[in-house]
Amino acid sequence: MLFDYERLERRDVRALTQLDDSKVHDLERREELFPLVIKAATRVAVTSRCARGIDERGLHVTNLRALRDCLAAVAAPGTLCLVDGFRVPDFEHRQEAVIDGDARSAAIAAASVIAKVTRDRYMKRAAEELPGWHFHTNVGYSTPEHRDAIAAIGVSTLHRRSFQSVAYQQLAIEG
Repeated sequence: MLFDYERLERRDVRALTQLDDSKVHDLERREELFPLVIKAATRVAVTSRCARGIDERGLHVTNLRALRDCLAAVAAPGTLCLVDGFRVPDFEHRQEAVIDGDARSAAIAAASVIAKVTRDRYMKRAAEELPGWHFHTNVGYSTPEHRDAIAAIGVSTLHRRSFQSVAYQQLAIEG
Protein backbone atom coordinates (compact mmCIF):
# COMPACT_ATOMS: atom_id res chain seq x y z
CA MET A 1 0.00 0.00 0.00
CA LEU A 2 1.41 3.37 -0.96
CA PHE A 3 0.48 6.43 1.09
CA ASP A 4 0.09 10.07 0.15
CA TYR A 5 -0.15 11.87 3.47
CA GLU A 6 -0.65 15.24 1.77
CA ARG A 7 -4.23 14.15 1.03
CA LEU A 8 -4.99 14.05 4.73
CA GLU A 9 -5.81 16.56 7.40
CA ARG A 10 -3.53 16.67 10.43
CA ARG A 11 -6.11 14.87 12.64
CA ASP A 12 -6.34 12.04 10.07
CA VAL A 13 -2.56 11.60 10.06
CA ARG A 14 -2.66 11.43 13.87
CA ALA A 15 -5.42 8.80 13.67
CA LEU A 16 -3.30 6.72 11.30
CA THR A 17 -0.55 6.59 13.90
CA GLN A 18 -2.92 4.19 15.69
CA LEU A 19 -2.44 1.61 12.93
CA ASP A 20 -1.37 -1.68 14.41
CA ASP A 21 -2.15 -5.33 13.99
CA SER A 22 -5.83 -5.20 13.05
CA LYS A 23 -6.59 -7.94 15.58
CA VAL A 24 -5.85 -5.50 18.44
CA HIS A 25 -8.54 -3.12 17.17
CA ASP A 26 -12.19 -3.83 17.68
CA LEU A 27 -14.67 -3.75 14.80
CA GLU A 28 -15.61 -0.12 15.41
CA ARG A 29 -12.00 1.10 15.45
CA ARG A 30 -11.19 -0.81 12.25
CA GLU A 31 -14.25 0.79 10.61
CA GLU A 32 -12.97 4.23 11.70
CA LEU A 33 -9.50 3.54 10.29
CA PHE A 34 -10.78 2.09 7.00
CA PRO A 35 -11.78 5.38 5.28
CA LEU A 36 -8.60 7.07 6.50
CA VAL A 37 -6.48 4.31 4.99
CA ILE A 38 -8.45 4.52 1.74
CA LYS A 39 -8.02 8.29 1.68
CA ALA A 40 -4.27 8.12 2.35
CA ALA A 41 -3.53 5.23 0.02
CA THR A 42 -2.51 5.93 -3.54
CA ARG A 43 -3.41 2.36 -4.52
CA VAL A 44 -5.48 -0.35 -2.87
CA ALA A 45 -6.28 -3.84 -4.11
CA VAL A 46 -8.56 -6.42 -2.55
CA THR A 47 -9.16 -9.94 -3.73
CA SER A 48 -11.06 -12.94 -2.48
CA ARG A 49 -10.89 -16.64 -3.09
CA CYS A 50 -13.70 -19.18 -3.00
CA ALA A 51 -13.87 -22.09 -0.57
CA ARG A 52 -13.62 -24.64 -3.38
CA GLY A 53 -10.42 -23.09 -4.71
CA ILE A 54 -8.93 -23.05 -1.22
CA ASP A 55 -9.86 -26.71 -0.80
CA GLU A 56 -8.17 -27.57 -4.12
CA ARG A 57 -4.93 -25.63 -3.61
CA GLY A 58 -4.66 -25.33 0.17
CA LEU A 59 -5.04 -22.25 2.33
CA HIS A 60 -1.37 -21.19 2.45
CA VAL A 61 -0.82 -21.47 -1.31
CA THR A 62 -4.11 -19.68 -1.99
CA ASN A 63 -3.26 -16.89 0.44
CA LEU A 64 0.15 -16.35 -1.16
CA ARG A 65 -1.38 -16.22 -4.64
CA ALA A 66 -4.01 -13.73 -3.48
CA LEU A 67 -1.30 -11.63 -1.85
CA ARG A 68 0.79 -11.76 -5.03
CA ASP A 69 -2.20 -10.58 -7.09
CA CYS A 70 -2.85 -7.66 -4.74
CA LEU A 71 0.81 -6.68 -4.55
CA ALA A 72 1.10 -6.80 -8.33
CA ALA A 73 -1.86 -4.41 -8.55
CA VAL A 74 -0.37 -1.84 -6.17
CA ALA A 75 3.42 -2.17 -6.53
CA ALA A 76 5.20 0.61 -8.35
CA PRO A 77 8.37 -0.14 -10.30
CA GLY A 78 11.47 0.08 -8.14
CA THR A 79 9.65 -0.06 -4.81
CA LEU A 80 10.24 -2.52 -2.02
CA CYS A 81 7.13 -4.51 -1.10
CA LEU A 82 6.78 -5.39 2.56
CA VAL A 83 5.00 -8.69 3.12
CA ASP A 84 3.60 -9.97 6.40
CA GLY A 85 5.53 -13.08 7.39
CA PHE A 86 6.22 -14.91 4.13
CA ARG A 87 7.96 -14.12 0.87
CA VAL A 88 5.65 -14.27 -2.11
CA PRO A 89 6.81 -16.77 -4.76
CA ASP A 90 6.89 -15.83 -8.44
CA PHE A 91 6.71 -12.11 -7.72
CA GLU A 92 8.73 -9.78 -9.92
CA HIS A 93 9.13 -6.86 -7.48
CA ARG A 94 11.62 -6.56 -4.65
CA GLN A 95 10.10 -7.76 -1.42
CA GLU A 96 10.91 -8.24 2.23
CA ALA A 97 9.08 -10.62 4.53
CA VAL A 98 8.47 -8.92 7.87
CA ILE A 99 7.71 -11.19 10.81
CA ASP A 100 4.75 -9.72 12.74
CA GLY A 101 4.54 -7.19 9.93
CA ASP A 102 1.11 -5.88 10.83
CA ALA A 103 2.52 -4.81 14.21
CA ARG A 104 5.77 -3.41 12.75
CA SER A 105 4.80 -1.71 9.47
CA ALA A 106 2.12 0.93 8.92
CA ALA A 107 1.65 -0.25 5.33
CA ILE A 108 1.11 -3.86 6.36
CA ALA A 109 -1.15 -2.79 9.25
CA ALA A 110 -3.17 -0.65 6.82
CA ALA A 111 -3.53 -3.58 4.43
CA SER A 112 -4.62 -5.73 7.36
CA VAL A 113 -7.34 -3.21 8.28
CA ILE A 114 -8.57 -3.11 4.67
CA ALA A 115 -8.62 -6.90 4.50
CA LYS A 116 -10.40 -7.39 7.83
CA VAL A 117 -13.04 -4.71 7.25
CA THR A 118 -13.71 -6.02 3.75
CA ARG A 119 -14.01 -9.58 5.08
CA ASP A 120 -16.25 -8.51 7.97
CA ARG A 121 -18.59 -6.64 5.61
CA TYR A 122 -18.73 -9.63 3.30
CA MET A 123 -19.55 -11.95 6.19
CA LYS A 124 -22.39 -9.67 7.29
CA ARG A 125 -23.87 -9.86 3.78
CA ALA A 126 -23.37 -13.63 3.82
CA ALA A 127 -25.29 -13.81 7.11
CA GLU A 128 -28.30 -12.27 5.37
CA GLU A 129 -28.22 -14.92 2.65
CA LEU A 130 -27.20 -17.81 4.93
CA PRO A 131 -28.69 -16.88 8.30
CA GLY A 132 -28.29 -20.19 10.10
CA TRP A 133 -24.51 -20.04 10.58
CA HIS A 134 -24.19 -16.72 12.47
CA PHE A 135 -21.64 -15.35 9.98
CA HIS A 136 -22.38 -11.79 11.14
CA THR A 137 -20.97 -12.55 14.60
CA ASN A 138 -18.19 -15.02 13.85
CA VAL A 139 -16.94 -13.29 10.67
CA GLY A 140 -15.00 -16.33 9.57
CA TYR A 141 -13.83 -17.59 12.94
CA SER A 142 -15.15 -20.57 14.80
CA THR A 143 -17.45 -19.67 17.69
CA PRO A 144 -19.55 -22.02 19.83
CA GLU A 145 -22.71 -20.79 18.06
CA HIS A 146 -21.16 -21.39 14.66
CA ARG A 147 -20.01 -24.89 15.59
CA ASP A 148 -23.48 -25.66 16.94
CA ALA A 149 -25.00 -24.46 13.66
CA ILE A 150 -22.66 -26.71 11.66
CA ALA A 151 -23.63 -29.64 13.85
CA ALA A 152 -27.34 -28.84 13.44
CA ILE A 153 -27.56 -27.92 9.74
CA GLY A 154 -24.23 -28.94 8.20
CA VAL A 155 -21.81 -26.82 6.21
CA SER A 156 -22.69 -24.08 3.74
CA THR A 157 -21.22 -23.22 0.37
CA LEU A 158 -18.90 -20.80 2.16
CA HIS A 159 -17.31 -23.50 4.31
CA ARG A 160 -14.04 -25.07 3.32
CA ARG A 161 -14.40 -28.83 3.22
CA SER A 162 -10.67 -29.27 3.83
CA PHE A 163 -10.79 -27.32 7.09
CA GLN A 164 -10.04 -29.69 9.94
CA SER A 165 -12.14 -28.36 12.78
CA VAL A 166 -13.60 -30.36 15.63
CA ALA A 167 -17.10 -29.54 14.36
CA TYR A 168 -16.29 -30.93 10.91
CA GLN A 169 -14.71 -34.04 12.40
CA GLN A 170 -17.81 -34.64 14.53
CA LEU A 171 -19.99 -34.34 11.43
CA ALA A 172 -17.91 -36.98 9.69
CA ILE A 173 -18.24 -39.31 12.65
CA GLU A 174 -21.96 -38.69 13.20
CA GLY A 175 -22.97 -38.41 9.54
